[in-house]
Amino acid sequence: MPSIFVKIPETLCETIRLDQYIASIPQGMNRSKLKSTAQEILLNGKNAKLSSKVKKGDVIEILWEDNIPTDIEPENIPLKIIYEDENVTVVNKASGMVTHPALGNWSKTLVNALLYHWKKEAVPQKKDVSQNEILKSRRPGIVHRLDKDTSGIIITAKNRETEEYLSSQFKERLVQKEYILICKGRPPASSGDVKTQIVRDSKNRKKFKALTDTTDGKFARSIYHCISCYGPYSVVRVRIKTGRTHQIRVHMKYLGCQILGDKLYSKPDENFPDVPLMLHSRKLVIKLPGKEKYHCFKAQIPSRFYEVLKKLKKKYPKEVMPRVKCIR
Repeated sequence: MPSIFVKIPETLCETIRLDQYIASIPQGMNRSKLKSTAQEILLNGKNAKLSSKVKKGDVIEILWEDNIPTDIEPENIPLKIIYEDENVTVVNKASGMVTHPALGNWSKTLVNALLYHWKKEAVPQKKDVSQNEILKSRRPGIVHRLDKDTSGIIITAKNRETEEYLSSQFKERLVQKEYILICKGRPPASSGDVKTQIVRDSKNRKKFKALTDTTDGKFARSIYHCISCYGPYSVVRVRIKTGRTHQIRVHMKYLGCQILGDKLYSKPDENFPDVPLMLHSRKLVIKLPGKEKYHCFKAQIPSRFYEVLKKLKKKYPKEVMPRVKCIR
């Protein structure tokens, strides 16, 4: 993936817009190309806008892609539909499927599949608009997301009114999201309430880390309960109160219990070297348009969980950690 990485020299005597500085350097590009091809813009390791002010000593990193398709095309990809009405489609997303077109994944996404399922035409890519509008045009109907290798429930909107209604519930944290996972190691207690800041790893832009001694990054909260243990492995239920990128994966590493199959945050497991990420979005509680009560959706536990558990049960006895009280 093409990129620009530059540290602004000490000779710069004034603050200047990020896009203006990039346009002024030999390996740079003009604002128009930045808007249409930039996939990620980082200033000192944090997400930034083209209009952000930069100064001497700042570090700018831009990832961009030339081969962006003109349209987002409908694709005939099978979907596991949990529920559907005139406003929403609730899907049990498979592990390995990207939620929406983005860097390096312009096809075979959930959005491509939904466009076909909804019998909609291709969605043209916007260019001469703000970066936010460009990104929004690539994810019609998407109000929240799951990582590529995380399976489970995603609710999608069929119209703009529903998209705004559902998005507001996620923004105001009125939605209940519950996950199940298998991890390596045992949590420090049977239940716990994890509260940290989540910041981007300065050494690897793809990773994040949990910190408690800083105000940088974004606040994240996860409540976990260890369901059972099998030798050095644990089955854990997690309810997230915030929705940060990689939140559960980062918090489990923070607890010393990396999720089995997590190739980004842990090394391959000697007993399960090829297992995919053992993280599944199991339950979603949300209010639908025109409904007075909250609706509870559940996604069937995928077969990869049963296959791993079958092997664990053969090798280790089941144990249950002593219960402790946890704030809900």
